Formats: sequence, structure tokens, C-alpha cells
Amino acid sequence: METSVGGGARRAVNAEENGGRGTAPGGGPDGAVGPGPEPCDLVTVPTRQGLEAVDILRRTAAPAVGPVLHDGTCDTLGFLVPPGTADGWDVPGSACTETPRPDSGGWLLPPEGAERVTDPAVLREALGEAARLIEAVDRCS
Repeated sequence: METSVGGGARRAVNAEENGGRGTAPGGGPDGAVGPGPEPCDLVTVPTRQGLEAVDILRRTAAPAVGPVLHDGTCDTLGFLVPPGTADGWDVPGSACTETPRPDSGGWLLPPEGAERVTDPAVLREALGEAARLIEAVDRCS
């Protein structure tokens, strides 16, 4: 997993450093989370931006947020997205990687409580809104 905090340098976070939580459950092409070790992609962002994005996604009328992982040090959050998302992901301050299903994990929103992975287009918008909110708050403080 790569993370970038506040536009700073990116740093790789591997599964060992992440307490084994650098992986995510599988999702099918339609976004459904299913049994088995199907690959999926994981969008990682700094925790502050990720928590804002989760709040934004949960305020929408339709369920818009799928399972979300947090790393062992709580530096990043990881949103499960459909396989293939990493091929075109270009959101500054985030990274998207293909990943297999974990045995267990540090879930902020566990897969049992979410039937679908997060739609990448919806996530992209929420992350942008979250970044704008954080920038506005930081300017006022």
C-alpha cells in the first residue's frame, strides 16, 4: 500500500508493517462482495481525509460506502473498490492497488456490514469534497 499525506512523499506500507491488514476482501465486477479470494482493488488515503469521505458517503441517500480498512498505526484508511480501478486511478494524495482477500483485518466498516464495494467515481468525488473541507478548516485555524 502506498500512502501520501498532505501531498508529501509517498511511503510504501506492506502487510507486515500493517499488522496483516494490507489486503482486502474480494469484490466482483459489479461491486458485490462475495466469498472466496477474488482480487479487488484498495484505495488508500490519509486517515483524516478518509474519515471525512466516509461521513460524506454515509450521508448520501443510497448506501455508497463499502468495506473500509484502517492500518495498524491508523495513518491510512483503505476503501475496497472493484477490480481494475487501479488501472485508471489518479487522485492526488491517494494510491490504488490490487490486493487479495485478507484472513482478518482492522475494519472501520467490516465487509459483513457492507454488501458492496465502494463505487470509484463516487469515492473520487467524496475524496475531493473531503480534501476541500479539510483545506477550508485548516485555513480557518
